Amino acid sequence: MKKNIEVINSAEVIHVPRFHKSLGFNTTTKYSKILSKIKKTNSKAEIKLRKALWNCGIRYRLNCKNIFGKPDIVLRKHRLVIFVDGDFWHGYNWHLRKPKMKTNSEYWVPKIERNMQRDIEVNQKLKIEGWRIFRFWEHDIHGNLDSCVAVILNALQ
Repeated sequence: MKKNIEVINSAEVIHVPRFHKSLGFNTTTKYSKILSKIKKTNSKAEIKLRKALWNCGIRYRLNCKNIFGKPDIVLRKHRLVIFVDGDFWHGYNWHLRKPKMKTNSEYWVPKIERNMQRDIEVNQKLKIEGWRIFRFWEHDIHGNLDSCVAVILNALQ
């Protein structure tokens, strides 16, 4: 349910290649249009969790730009931040999915691994600043919303 993140050496930053045709990344106009529709905020899982928290009487702020990592949900009073991580974009079961990536894997593998590395860096910095961090996978919110909300409610007591 709650996402476990390991500590890494951030000195070895993963570099993601740019997505250019000249480098062999072929993208059709149709595929480019599909990718442009991907939202950074207000995913279905995020909205579902926010509504559940609101119904429990918990008030929060969204995507605070002045907090490192721009958490999806912020409870300032409790010094608590919540991230809702997409299964694909943040590498759920990455050790199983990585070998199966066939299309443009030269781009997607470093891209997703860099996202995973950034998650760790954000957690480390927020912990140093005194925040409590919760990360939930989108499939956990869709499948076990009550459990995810219970974890947050327990942290508030």
